[in-house]
Amino acid sequence: MKKIALLLLVAAVVGGSIGFYFYNKKVPSMAGQASEVAIDAARLFQEFEADENAANARYVGKIVAVQGTVRESAILDDGTPKVILETGNDFGVSCEFDPNTRHARTAFQPGEKLTLKGECAGLNLDVQLARCVVSDEK
Repeated sequence: MKKIALLLLVAAVVGGSIGFYFYNKKVPSMAGQASEVAIDAARLFQEFEADENAANARYVGKIVAVQGTVRESAILDDGTPKVILETGNDFGVSCEFDPNTRHARTAFQPGEKLTLKGECAGLNLDVQLARCVVSDEK
């Protein structure tokens, strides 16, 4: 009986340690990640608008570098920037910056052309990119 109790105690400590490690593990910064796809903001939005299921299969969960023109920008409550890229439609490509990364720039002007890299989360009126950073990829 003591062996079973000791075995359960060891299993609980090991399981708790593993859980604690994964709970506190930080998500790596997008700045060090290579993009899997590079695309223009208008084209990305058109692909989602034309066939959302096919676009989901192609882009969702992947790191996408999106080139475009800033329609608007804002600073969120947690201090990270959010940029919406122009697509020529009522909706755009919404890029919320990575809260785990120190950003060299947090202010963006409407009309400015830039490339942002982030993880595609799909279409919710705008195409959503999460954990974005300014990319030097062209």
